[in-house]
This record gives sequence, C-alpha cells and structure tokens, in this order.
Amino acid sequence: MNVPKAHIDFYLVGIGNHAVPKWDDAILALVQQSTVFSGGKRHYELVKPFLPAKHSWIEISGKMETLIQKYKTIHLPIIVFVSGDPFFYGFGNTLQRLLPHAKLKAYPYFNSIQLLCHKTKTNYNALKTVSVHGRDWSALDSALIDRSELIGVLTDAKKTPAAIAKRMLQYGFDNYSITIGEALDGNNEHIEKLDLLACTKKEHDRLNCVLLKQITPKDKPFGIPDHAFVPLPNRANMITKMPIRLSTVSALQLQNKGVFWDVGSCTGSVAIEAKQHFSHVKIIAFEKRTECETIIQQNTERFSTPGIEIVIDDFFNLNLKDYPTPDAVFIGGHGGRLKELIHTIHQLNPSARFVTNAVKESSTNTFIEEFTKLNYTISTTVIQVNEHNKISIHTAEKRNK
Repeated sequence: MNVPKAHIDFYLVGIGNHAVPKWDDAILALVQQSTVFSGGKRHYELVKPFLPAKHSWIEISGKMETLIQKYKTIHLPIIVFVSGDPFFYGFGNTLQRLLPHAKLKAYPYFNSIQLLCHKTKTNYNALKTVSVHGRDWSALDSALIDRSELIGVLTDAKKTPAAIAKRMLQYGFDNYSITIGEALDGNNEHIEKLDLLACTKKEHDRLNCVLLKQITPKDKPFGIPDHAFVPLPNRANMITKMPIRLSTVSALQLQNKGVFWDVGSCTGSVAIEAKQHFSHVKIIAFEKRTECETIIQQNTERFSTPGIEIVIDDFFNLNLKDYPTPDAVFIGGHGGRLKELIHTIHQLNPSARFVTNAVKESSTNTFIEEFTKLNYTISTTVIQVNEHNKISIHTAEKRNK
C-alpha cells in the first residue's frame, strides 16, 4: 500500500561555504523539483547556479514579520537554504516561533562551531556554545563566570574576536586561548590560535567563529573576602560582610530567577557575589553615589564578574519601567524611604521576592508591617559578625493563595 507523503511547508537545507554545494541525491532531486526558494543574499550567490531556470527567490533580510507575510502568500513548499544546522541558533528556530503550525523537514549540515572543532581536532564533548551574534554579551559572560573549559562563540560584525578578547582581558579571563576559524569550508578558509592579547590587535574575516579553551583553572571563591573589595573612600567598613552577604544571596533564592535588583548597591558586593553563583541572572545595581560607579566597575573587573548593569541615580527619580522587571530585590539602602521603595517595586511585580538587612529597629518594623499588609510571608535570620552590630536578614515572599 502506498503511504501518502506528509505535506511539508518548508524544507530547511543546511549548506557550508563550499564553492560547489555538497548535496546528496535526495537534496539534488528536491531542488530540481522545486520552484520556490529562500535564504540570505550569500546563500543565493552559492546556490543560484544549481537552481532550476524558472524559480523564485525570497530573500531573508529585514524584519522577520515582513518575511513571514511573504511566506504566507506562497502555497507551494519552500526550500530555505541556511548556514549549517537550521536548529543551531538558526532559521529553523525562527520559523517554529513565528509559524508554530508549519510543517518542517531539515537536511542539516555541520554548524560552524562543529566544523572548527573537526578541523582543529578538538574534543568537544564538554563544549559550551554561545552566540553573541546580534545579541548582548550575557551568554558569553555566563559561560566565563561558570568557568567553562571550552566555549564556542558565534560572533558578529561588532562582537568580533578582537572585541571578545578585549572583554575577557578586561574581566581577568586571561586563562584562555582563542582559536578563530575564518570562512570555514571556503576558498579563503583560515584558522589560527592566538593568545588573547595578540587577538585584540588583529582583524578577521567577517565570516568567523571562535573557540575559547581554558589553559589553566581560575579560582572562584565561595565568599569573597571583605578586604578584597575596592571600598568607599575612607569607609572601608561600609560593606555587607561576607557571612551576611552569603546569607543574603541564599535568601534571595536566585536559582529560578531571571532579574535581580540590588538597590543601594554601594560597592557592588552583593550584586557581585550573586552573579558569581547565579551567572544566568540579569543583575542591575542601583546606587545614587556618583563615586560608586567607578568603584562597582572596578570590583566587577577585579572579581571577573562581567554583565552587571550599573545605574547611578536617585532610585526615586528613575523611570523604573525602562528596566527589566525584577523577580528578586535586595534593599541595601533606601535613604529613609523604605515604605515608598517597597510599594514602588511591589507595583511593578507583586510576586517579587524581597530581602533586606536591617540594623535599626525602625527598618525592621517598616519592612514587616508593609509586607504583612501586602500579604507576604516574612522570615528573619539574625547574624552577628565579630564585634559588629547584629544584622536581621528579612525575607518577604508572596503567600500562595
């Protein structure tokens, strides 16, 4: 019995950078039988000589919504040519997001990071792959903070190998080598391994990817010594002490959180400790002292903690909707306006988790009273470090209805 072929809306054909595409017979037959094709400008230059004389081409460029509308006017299967693997930071993921009911069939090729590993005979069992192509630094920052031994990076025109190397050196990740693969599989293919400093001084072909390989381990202390931080001028004790800091980070329960606000960040010690252990979290450090901008930045570099956004301004003067909404908040300072601060942030996210460290009884009373009114559950831990005052670590968590 003949089984009818399943209808396919998009055939996703992965290609390399070869002058002559390396297609098997099934793909060649599919291409010859089709009339509607799509891909980037570079893809068209590679495949055009092999397409049927009568064909139409839909270029992938500009806004994706406009492209999808063009696709919707086509009632034939579309062959989409993509670089490498369509589901590796690829167009297949975009189609699934924007056309979730479309029927897809993939013919993948090696992605560029795989190719670079193959060509350099690199064991990539433990490879951590990230993309900064059209994205921010967060994925790379997280991989570095987590001390990943081998990192594959998809680059772009701004986040080049040189820019990557500069950022790594800025934050003290000088314990990696960098291997750059340029125009892989093409006539101008070039692969070189450099130290980071040498890489900062070189330009590379725009079509490149990178392997970062750890040469030596880099320490990552569980708890940073207080004296190691750059302090406020003449106020070395103006810092959340390490035992308090670690208990505070624990109370924030950041393992399942996405955005953390450190309000009244001072030297950045809590934000930095949190980022060290929960590298995936987007952290914003708010502080109104102008001198703290340099101090926090110096500390993030000193402790190899990239990715913390520093905002220097009076918190109450900011349009807080300009920032990602927090699901965890540490109140390190409030300028005597704790009640207002609580309600301001609560309005942004009524389910956020709040933590504060209180010395004064008035702060403790305000925190407990206001969050009790808002139907939060309050828990408290009291810690005393050496001869310093006792600190009450208060946590407010929204009660389950």
